[in-house]
Amino acid sequence: MTGYWTDILAVGFFALEWLVYAITLEHTAYGRDSLSARMHVYREIWVRNLLNRDARMVDMQIMASLQNGTAFFASTSLIAIGGALALLRATNDALAVLGALPVNLTPSPALWEVKCIGLILIFIYTFFKFAWAYRLFNYVAILFGAMPPADQRDTPEAEAHVIRTTRLFETAGRHFNRGQRAFFFALGYLGWFVSPWVLFVTTAAVVIVIWRRQFASNAWQAMGS
Repeated sequence: MTGYWTDILAVGFFALEWLVYAITLEHTAYGRDSLSARMHVYREIWVRNLLNRDARMVDMQIMASLQNGTAFFASTSLIAIGGALALLRATNDALAVLGALPVNLTPSPALWEVKCIGLILIFIYTFFKFAWAYRLFNYVAILFGAMPPADQRDTPEAEAHVIRTTRLFETAGRHFNRGQRAFFFALGYLGWFVSPWVLFVTTAAVVIVIWRRQFASNAWQAMGS
């Protein structure tokens, strides 16, 4: 029973760290100085600059690259789901491999299946985030195509179109970031397959790495005011 309580505490720590980090990044004043928030400013600048030019082929090419990248991650999520399902199906084989190790790391079959199901759920969440981000990027591309011409850039209709496009663009980027964050935490979650104590360490390591990239990396400094 003690071992199971350790597993419960480790998974609770994992979920709490993910939740706290997400809330801090997206819903606090501290998060508004993150790398993602700084990049959002340039989304609006990009959309506003569209009004100054009638030839927008380069802008559509950039949007296509964003869509392709999102589609790649969505496809990778499906592959990861398939791999996790295969791991669930091979429970007996996996336990036999763990049982042959010098250190006893063999969980019960039920606990192993719970771990696999948790990993599957994370990748399902990841797929939905990337798939929705892909659709939103498609909508943004449509709004780019519907952008008023340059000679109408000072009209109220043009300003309203810039605002709605920027908001949708930000939403697409937010869902893409959530999908990537889920991928990072999935890597930390793999520590649970070794031991709940390893899950504590890998979860903390993931939080430190992604926090540093958002608030203390060279990219963050480069995008400073």
